[in-house]
Amino acid sequence: MKKIFFSLILMMATMQLFAQDNGVEMADSLRSNGKIYVVVVCIVIILVGLLAYLFSIDRRLKKIEKENHISDK
Repeated sequence: MKKIFFSLILMMATMQLFAQDNGVEMADSLRSNGKIYVVVVCIVIILVGLLAYLFSIDRRLKKIEKENHISDK
């Protein structure tokens, strides 16, 4: 009985997923106006900034570890 009930719940959950509309109106309107490229450029700028920040932290950390290793000897 538990297996049938569990199977029924899972089947209902998957049917709800199929009922969703796949069209995203906001993305379609941004794409038609050419503004989607502005969004993509902003995301790329943010990701490049985060990567640059992480690399700078990594360089500083390596420098500190190197100084600490030299002073331990």
